[in-house]
Amino acid sequence: MKTTDPGPLLRVRNLTVTFTERRSTPWRRPGAVTAVNDIDLDIEPGGTLGLVGESGSGKSTTARAVLRLVRPSGGSIEAAGFEVGSFGRRVPIAYRRAVQAVFQDPLGSLDPTKVIGDIVAEPLGIHFGLRGRERDKRVAELLDQVGLASHHGGRYPYELSGGQRQRVNIARALAVEPKLIILDEPVSALDVSVQSQVVNLLEDVQERTGVAYLFVAHDLAVVRHASDRIAVMYRSRIVEEGPADRICERPAHPYTEALLAAVPDPDPARQRLQRERRRELRAAAPAAGPRPATGCPFAARCPHRMPVCAETFPGWTPVPDGGRVACHLFGGEGTARPSDTHPDYQETSR
Repeated sequence: MKTTDPGPLLRVRNLTVTFTERRSTPWRRPGAVTAVNDIDLDIEPGGTLGLVGESGSGKSTTARAVLRLVRPSGGSIEAAGFEVGSFGRRVPIAYRRAVQAVFQDPLGSLDPTKVIGDIVAEPLGIHFGLRGRERDKRVAELLDQVGLASHHGGRYPYELSGGQRQRVNIARALAVEPKLIILDEPVSALDVSVQSQVVNLLEDVQERTGVAYLFVAHDLAVVRHASDRIAVMYRSRIVEEGPADRICERPAHPYTEALLAAVPDPDPARQRLQRERRRELRAAAPAAGPRPATGCPFAARCPHRMPVCAETFPGWTPVPDGGRVACHLFGGEGTARPSDTHPDYQETSR
């Protein structure tokens, strides 16, 4: 079903995704695991939102819910003018055209029995009915758009490097002229030198086409370079979101600061500062424990933990310079204020 609201290109509200666990024994009722818990996301047309967090935080599940590869348990998703929750068993082909995906494994995403030209041409035939010379011309244009020569169209995926294969995946996604591309760890399987090339390519493509990105990754350094805004996710919850530069230079949430302290840096002086900060965080953090059933999911690891942290999940508080944070360390009078016990709201990356 299409919507008429001219708001954000992607609007996610109160999204929850729950999976049923396997039965440990036949007579026991299966348990449930909440992979995504009551999150909100917005992406404007032509914008990029980076969704970051460690493995198991729920990032990829969120992306798959937007793609309708998993069925949400609650909340709503509106993307490219469609109400995703209204879809039945079959997702409309118009939605598949409007919202495309590039996944983590560039080789596993490509059919090993087909040459690159046929892989890129397949969506052109399905969505536009292109055939013959017209199709071949468009394939050559798409390969050129992602920095590949026309002769690559006659090769098989195993004959290309990892970076070249990911460029093919990007070309295939662009073939249907989408409004939104879900990038699920698109560079994590590539060498560091190739990562920057692919990220730069994505930026160039966005400037030329105006496509929007949901960039899912665990590396804050990569996400900062590629994103306008960043949402930080931990154990199924969004704990902080805001402009990319503010998040990386002046983190408000203790988990965001811990992520930044773990980012490798080529500068020896900054490496030393990061090691010292990681040591301080480990020394101040309480003993690791299970995730509380209620409250902040980071409470068991937070060096600033208070009793209220295990009792209730904090509400959102605006942060100076843009964005918001869900943390009990900040006041609720309309503006986030670092508390006397929270010296982390500073330019940690400089």
